[in-house]
Amino acid sequence: MQGCQFPSRSRTSARWLVVTLHDEGHWATYNDAQQGRDVRPLCKEVLALAGDGGGRTAVDFGCGLGKETRAMLSAGWRVHAIDGEPGTRERVLRTVDEADRPRLTVQTTRFADLTALPEADLVYAGFALPYVAPADFSRIWRLVLASLRPGALVAGNLFGVRDSWADDPLLTFLTETAARELFDGLEVLSFVEVDEDGQASTGPKHWHVFDVVARRHG
Repeated sequence: MQGCQFPSRSRTSARWLVVTLHDEGHWATYNDAQQGRDVRPLCKEVLALAGDGGGRTAVDFGCGLGKETRAMLSAGWRVHAIDGEPGTRERVLRTVDEADRPRLTVQTTRFADLTALPEADLVYAGFALPYVAPADFSRIWRLVLASLRPGALVAGNLFGVRDSWADDPLLTFLTETAARELFDGLEVLSFVEVDEDGQASTGPKHWHVFDVVARRHG
């Protein structure tokens, strides 16, 4: 991420950003462009901590193309993949190995419409929770916590308030204190703050992100 300049956060650029991120078709284009990337580091980290899935249940929250879904299936997990983008099921089925499909469930539901998550031993939310609208965030986070079985792991990326997208009223941004408070009552295994210039699919930006892995006691 280092070495890139992010654009001015003027009212004009903020309006452009909101239109770009929330345009119909933006996420379809983004997901199609993810074919060549590697599994995200946070997913690799939590899978290494969790060990062999052994048929246990994992939730891929905001699964997109299904790169991380595939990694979970390959590690022996039964995976419930969730995303709100139309065409999600078709994208994920094209990404995962055919032999793993019996252990896969794909749910195409907007985050705002979620009413429950399946009980799980692992919940991975890779760059997904920030795209839950502020009005829905607390309720969705309660669903995540309620889904965690004793000993379950949860891993996710959260946006901080110094992120250059923080002008977008449809995304959720948190102070470090607020981000840490989400995990009250859990054992925090890793809490890493990233605060640096970099790139996004929309162009240069400043990233302010909290990468967190935690475990429910028990």
